[in-house]
Amino acid sequence: MNLQKNNPKIIALFTTLSILGIAAFISLIVYLIDSQIGAFLYFIIIVLFFAFVYFIIYQTLDTFIYSKIKLIYKTIHRLKLGKENLFQHYDKSIDTIEDVSKEVEDWAKSQNEEIERLKEMAQYRREFLGNVSHELKTPIFSIQGYITTLLEGGIEDSEINIKYLKRSEKNIERIIEMVDDLETISALESGELSLNETQFNIFDLVIEIIDSYEHRAQKKGISIFIANRLNHPAILIKADKEKIRQVFTNLIDNSIKYIGTPKNPRIKISFYDMDENTLIEISDNGVGISEENIPRLFERFYRIDKGRSREQGGTGLGLSIVKHIIEAHEQTINVRSTPDVGTTFSFTLKQVN
Repeated sequence: MNLQKNNPKIIALFTTLSILGIAAFISLIVYLIDSQIGAFLYFIIIVLFFAFVYFIIYQTLDTFIYSKIKLIYKTIHRLKLGKENLFQHYDKSIDTIEDVSKEVEDWAKSQNEEIERLKEMAQYRREFLGNVSHELKTPIFSIQGYITTLLEGGIEDSEINIKYLKRSEKNIERIIEMVDDLETISALESGELSLNETQFNIFDLVIEIIDSYEHRAQKKGISIFIANRLNHPAILIKADKEKIRQVFTNLIDNSIKYIGTPKNPRIKISFYDMDENTLIEISDNGVGISEENIPRLFERFYRIDKGRSREQGGTGLGLSIVKHIIEAHEQTINVRSTPDVGTTFSFTLKQVN
């Protein structure tokens, strides 16, 4: 017999003993009053009374109360297991109120957590769709305006026809870029975009990227350089080279866009040996990022300065793509920043020893 304190058998037993005690007390009084009746007869009557009361109480508890509690437990237990484990048997020895109560509480807690998660996902989807719609409206309305002007006679005006067609083309390119970035993020999140990992010297890749930005950086007076190249003649990395190129490109491009106008603007790239990994830091001495904006920096379409960001171009998806690429390599990326001092993005990559 399961000797847990809320077992129906135990409850019935204690209840019966209580009633028996009362009955014995009454019988004792009767016996003292009428000693003609034998003690043995009283004993037989009390035993029979005990058995009858125990049976009635136990059956009442088990049939009308505990059977219902077990049914609730069984239902909740199967809901927790899910459809894939529908035929798995539950523990029939569970028959205490505490155990069933705990099962109900655990199930309720998990359901509340699931509801909150679904609410967050629904909110995220609403924000995401709103952001996509908002970001697409600007280039679409611009294209519509240019084409309308051309159709209404501007096509014959040599001063605006080519200019408006080029502007329309630029906005179309922006839409295509946004769609491509969204496809990249979707593929990374779903795992459909597999990594083509190879071994390569990270310095060769970084120098190639720096050279591609040389003209643009010089126009803004920005110097881009590797800080500690002499300490590391070569660092072999195992990663998807083209995806890592995209990481560096997005981070350097961001720094150039938003560095502001500091004295001697510069973008510094540093490498640190972390045994199995290499820590890479891309730092600038620009305007920096306020503390409240940092937690949302890698969100899709999140812009610190929305007006200025759109003027600078881009889709607002670059940092989100960077984060997904680094995490797809099972590595981490972080950012630290101080307003009017600068920003540093740091991430790790697998090093080949």
